[in-house]
Amino acid sequence: MLIKRPAAIIESEITDKDVYLNRRRFLQAAVAAGAIGTSGLLMSCDVGADGRGAKLDYTAGSPFSTDEEQTKHEFVTTYNNYWEFGKDKDDPHMNSGEFKPKPWSIEIAGKAEITGTFDFEDIVSPMVIEERIYRLRCVEAWSMVIPWLGFELGTLLKRFKPLSSAKYVAFETVFRPSEMPAQDTRLLDWPYVEGLRIDEAMHPLTLLAVGLYGEELLNQNGAPLRLVVPWKYGFKSIKSIVKITFTEEQPPNTWNTAQPREYGFYSNVNPEVDHPRWSQARERPIGAGLFGSKKPTLMLNGYADQVADRYTGMDLAKFY
Repeated sequence: MLIKRPAAIIESEITDKDVYLNRRRFLQAAVAAGAIGTSGLLMSCDVGADGRGAKLDYTAGSPFSTDEEQTKHEFVTTYNNYWEFGKDKDDPHMNSGEFKPKPWSIEIAGKAEITGTFDFEDIVSPMVIEERIYRLRCVEAWSMVIPWLGFELGTLLKRFKPLSSAKYVAFETVFRPSEMPAQDTRLLDWPYVEGLRIDEAMHPLTLLAVGLYGEELLNQNGAPLRLVVPWKYGFKSIKSIVKITFTEEQPPNTWNTAQPREYGFYSNVNPEVDHPRWSQARERPIGAGLFGSKKPTLMLNGYADQVADRYTGMDLAKFY
């Protein structure tokens, strides 16, 4: 932790008293409620010589996992979409070494009774960290099966007591051009933003991930905290989250703003709706090779039984 002498602290860096008291009340309430459990998570984010993250202990299993064959660690950690580090798939692995995911804090804002800025450890330590093996489908017609470590987003959101007027949840990625080189370019409108309808955010499948393969998230995979919504395309999985806002209006999301004809707000996996430049009907698992076998893409990425009721009566070709 960085500790400054009083003379070195500028007024804008001083935590507002109400924010500090809100944070303390939040923690006291969590303790009084039993805090659900403890994860044993440490914010070390150390990377070994073998490129593996620090081991995460005290994790629980999950009934939500798929039994599909998992994608190899080497592919999941070297073949990524993370445009803050570059547009090519190996750029995040190659260019994220200077990124510092600790210390970390998250701002909670908007239509909720409890708002403020909270340390990462205070957000995560009361949560039970589960291993969930989810399929991740990317819009470029490839897929992965990844053993994520995380906790239900909805469990966290309920702690801040969202108001009845909160219809959506917005997310924002950290903006650090000195550590994320592509943020010094015009590839996208930075910082990266994303959003969910609140009933999507509260669904038990929606995960805030802090690790994968039994280890802490690596920089290229979104350390220290990223969203995973398994029935949506991978670009909805915003990484390195620093702000969560409850809002009454549908929030902007980066790809819908950049290319609205190609990327909708909902971004549900739907094999019946083609991307303007390619078909979504089939996918190739990463690791199968350039000429590996493709397989049919499943509606809502195979999670239709769990989430289809969220979209009853909606035209999913119109609300894509």
